[in-house]
Amino acid sequence: QVQLVESGGGLVTPGGSLRLSCVASGTAGSINAMGWYRQAPGKQRELVADITSDDVTVYADSVKGRFTISRVNAKNTVYLQMNSLKPEDTAVYYCAATFGSDEVVSRVGTLVTVSS
Repeated sequence: QVQLVESGGGLVTPGGSLRLSCVASGTAGSINAMGWYRQAPGKQRELVADITSDDVTVYADSVKGRFTISRVNAKNTVYLQMNSLKPEDTAVYYCAATFGSDEVVSRVGTLVTVSS
């Protein structure tokens, strides 16, 4: 059974930075892509960023230029460096991993709060 464990969330003031990490375990197959979703209170979950095994990246328009996604394939680990954080970035961030055509999304998430 695949497990995705996030870490790195917390409280930060506007303009600050945080780095999220996620490690995938329990998989015998290769991971095609890893990424991050987020869900703010009262809003739908949205894709924040995604990265393939070939390091092709996709970002939501709202985070382009501020967030950077990266991964270490050998460690099944994905990172999300978040800079210039804004209050509207406040959300629970969920890690995701795609195996073949199946996507697994963490059910736990890590809370990011941007507030002064």
